[in-house]
Amino acid sequence: MKPRGHSFYGSLLPIVVFLGLWELAARLFVENPALLPPFSAVIREFLVLMDNGVLGVNFFHSLVRVVIGFLAGSIAGLVMGIMMGWKEVMHRSLHPIFSLLYPIPALGWLPVFMLWFGIGELLPIAVIFMCSFFPVLYNTETGIRSVNINFIHAARTLGASNGKILVTILLPLALPNIFTGLRLESGMAWRVIIAAEMVAIPTGIGALLMRAESLVRVDIVIVCLMVLSIMCFSFERFFLFLEKKITGGW
Repeated sequence: MKPRGHSFYGSLLPIVVFLGLWELAARLFVENPALLPPFSAVIREFLVLMDNGVLGVNFFHSLVRVVIGFLAGSIAGLVMGIMMGWKEVMHRSLHPIFSLLYPIPALGWLPVFMLWFGIGELLPIAVIFMCSFFPVLYNTETGIRSVNINFIHAARTLGASNGKILVTILLPLALPNIFTGLRLESGMAWRVIIAAEMVAIPTGIGALLMRAESLVRVDIVIVCLMVLSIMCFSFERFFLFLEKKITGGW
């Protein structure tokens, strides 16, 4: 077995090579450095934005919106998914409706939400809610409905109540599916919030990115994209860690 450090450094090496090639290409072959600044210039601008508080303030606004929208959408999707997976009548009643709404992209709701809620804090949160709700719902429902029916029959034979079956059999066995939905949508939430802020919101990483684009500040644009990439990666890794922590011993 290879040591874990080997895998880490093996993954780090391509990134270092890429950044080195970026630095060299920007300095040697790009006539207008404003259009493709070297990586070192991007890092300097990142430090400047952190020092003057611009990046921190906009990042905080985006983070709060993502956390609130993602938690609300995930909890609603989890509850609805449990109901639809556990009760056949709920599945038959609601599944056709949600099947029609699910293909609509989260950003497709943006014009409707702008008319309903106006341009304010509720708008990006509502978009994130829609982004998180449907995938968590479907993964939860799929996980519960895919549990072997023999486990449920055996539990009922032993006298377990419906609530006991749900808590001790269905939900634990559905956790891998549930975590898959949470992990994928936690990263997608950041992609969606950036797009929503670029369109209609005056604060946040997306708004900062649009202001930088209007000023032809590619270095700031890249800083925003780097923050987006890091947050997507961090959120997804967090749920992957949580999944392994909870279900890894099974």
